[in-house]
Amino acid sequence: MMIGRAVFLCVTVLIPVAAGDSAAKPFRLPDTQLLPASFEMLNGWARDDHVQAFEAFRKSCEPILRRAKTKAPVKPIERALRDPCSRAVLYRAPVSGTTARVFFEQNFRPVRISRVGESDGFITGYYEPEIEGSRKPSDGFDVPFYRRPPELRSRAPGIARVKGPSRAASGKKIQTGTRKAGRIVPYHDRAAIEDGALEGRDLELVWTNDEIDAFFTHIQGSARVRLRDGTLMRINYDSQNGHPYLAVGRILIERGIVPKEEMTMDKIRTYISEHPEEGRELMRMNRSYVFFREVGELGRDDEPIGAQGISLTPERSIAVDRGLHVYGTPFWIDAALPIENESAGTPFRRLMVAQDTGGAIVGPARADIYFGAGVEAGAVAGRLRHSGTFYMLVPNALEVAELAQIPLPPKRPAELNKNGQSGQ
Repeated sequence: MMIGRAVFLCVTVLIPVAAGDSAAKPFRLPDTQLLPASFEMLNGWARDDHVQAFEAFRKSCEPILRRAKTKAPVKPIERALRDPCSRAVLYRAPVSGTTARVFFEQNFRPVRISRVGESDGFITGYYEPEIEGSRKPSDGFDVPFYRRPPELRSRAPGIARVKGPSRAASGKKIQTGTRKAGRIVPYHDRAAIEDGALEGRDLELVWTNDEIDAFFTHIQGSARVRLRDGTLMRINYDSQNGHPYLAVGRILIERGIVPKEEMTMDKIRTYISEHPEEGRELMRMNRSYVFFREVGELGRDDEPIGAQGISLTPERSIAVDRGLHVYGTPFWIDAALPIENESAGTPFRRLMVAQDTGGAIVGPARADIYFGAGVEAGAVAGRLRHSGTFYMLVPNALEVAELAQIPLPPKRPAELNKNGQSGQ
């Protein structure tokens, strides 16, 4: 077993280098096992709806090609994605299923990906809540969502629009907070803000009538707010206070309140609702606090904006570890998930596109699947904590090295999976 070691398996980069440069550096992912595969090895590949996957990928191509016109430094895989993106944007709609499938087969190669010493990855889900709200506090609407305070600072200002509970802290070690003695320190934590640290500063964006709804909106990173006059307001992640995100579901498991195999978002909500004092303490244990912005550019039926800056696609967009992966990268996921109900093992074999990230999304084979908006999507997303097989589709400009066929270990029990944990 090679678990816990910084082992690198390489993919050779076939990208031209400037005259006088040494040979192209190999593309590496730390602590990652990469095994060359074929599309014939992808269970259910021919039966997937490749048109949906193609349209999701084509949306990712827009920011990739825009960045290609700048001098911004990019990872080798993003540079390699420019070729298939340049081809994808030339297709005219509607694209047939066969055309979409052949596009991926001609422009990519599948590579099975996992953490070194493990065979599978880990899957969770997220969604966009729908909640009640008011632009002014009244008649029970006394739980505010705050705008970003002007004194909040970050070492990476461009991260401000990243979606999710503590998604700005994913991948790179980005510090957010206030500047003190020349360094950035964490901002007020959740308890301090809920106790009034920001009152009287006119930072309230909108008010809701349920602190549990507010808490889960912080976890999901966006919401559709139904205002009292019947209009719909869209809010989205803007920044975070710099404190690490804590999955409160893990606390309930550690305390023996909810068995790990039964943990869902609904179980967390029920516990908090039925035990108000203990529930409030539980929520405050997650010191991370999210600040929001109103999203005026989205229509009533538009999906929220992910970290890549584009609207997400339900059941096609995934959040990945931004420190390892590049937005726009396609992934094939093969898993049995409780889609229909809590006990069902519905086959989930789909081509997904990396378009978001998250503070709890850590590891090479780790995905948070976006399921859409509303109660039903929330129910499905809230019960996912499952293993699955991951294949990354590598652009042809990156040649997969002839790696030794490293034998995969026996499948591990779920409690030993170290690919990450859900945002619950």
